[in-house]
Amino acid sequence: MDPHLLRTYVTVARLGSFSEAARELGYTQSAVSQHIAALEQDLGAALLTRRPVAPTPAGARLLEHAGPLLLRLDAARAEVVRMAAAPEQGLTLAATSTALTPRTVRALPVAGVTLAVLPRDEVPAAVATGAADLGLVDGLAAPSDPLRLPDVAPLGVRGLAEGPVAVLLAEDHPLARRPGLRLGDLVDARWIDAPDTGLPLARLRAASGTSGFRPAVRYDGTDLRTLTALVAAGHGLALLPRWAAEEARGTVAVPLTAPRVVHRTELLHTGTLRGPARTLAAQLDVTRS
Repeated sequence: MDPHLLRTYVTVARLGSFSEAARELGYTQSAVSQHIAALEQDLGAALLTRRPVAPTPAGARLLEHAGPLLLRLDAARAEVVRMAAAPEQGLTLAATSTALTPRTVRALPVAGVTLAVLPRDEVPAAVATGAADLGLVDGLAAPSDPLRLPDVAPLGVRGLAEGPVAVLLAEDHPLARRPGLRLGDLVDARWIDAPDTGLPLARLRAASGTSGFRPAVRYDGTDLRTLTALVAAGHGLALLPRWAAEEARGTVAVPLTAPRVVHRTELLHTGTLRGPARTLAAQLDVTRS
């Protein structure tokens, strides 16, 4: 399967238009049509309906494979290019907002760092494709268990830290004076779904074995202060690392007592670490908590 044809197909399916795909890819519309026809002939299946332009069942299945396949190709290219290139003096670090603990921030070099705060699922891809030299991801896990990361490419993973988590509530919330809270008692509470800032509700459902934790508000962003402001205003609860919850104004952080889970932070990299990336990784190892 020709990856160039596959990229064209993914673009057409995403945009729902041959002409828009041609503009984005820098091809003529005729060339895009030829790419799709060649891919359909190669696979022996129709991949798109034409009016409207949408994936067929076979095309939808191909899309599920296409993303990881193309990402692995990008990752392989990036790693080979990185190995052949001269070491750079700068460093790009991709991180989730709550992976940037105070200890982690203090470990950063005083100069030469580009910090990109990204959604959780985008950090592994940024490292795999060479957009970032290192990645910091975090999430909810059982003690000593690794995080469940997207299978984007072979990545080196180092566990950096595990810490307690807390439920963040508005100061006047009825549960704000509790010494501790069990996750099972909060299944039907009002929650803020902030998958790229707070600990994702999907992980709460998995940890509790229920289908509860329905969101009252959805926040698609990575700004921790926005999430804590929503909690302070009474829009719902959030689960955060305790260090982040205790710093939020107008809120109360109540320790989560059950189930026994932790906030885990991991460092991601590709290949052998060199230069500034190796130095920072070593410094982060030293500052483990």
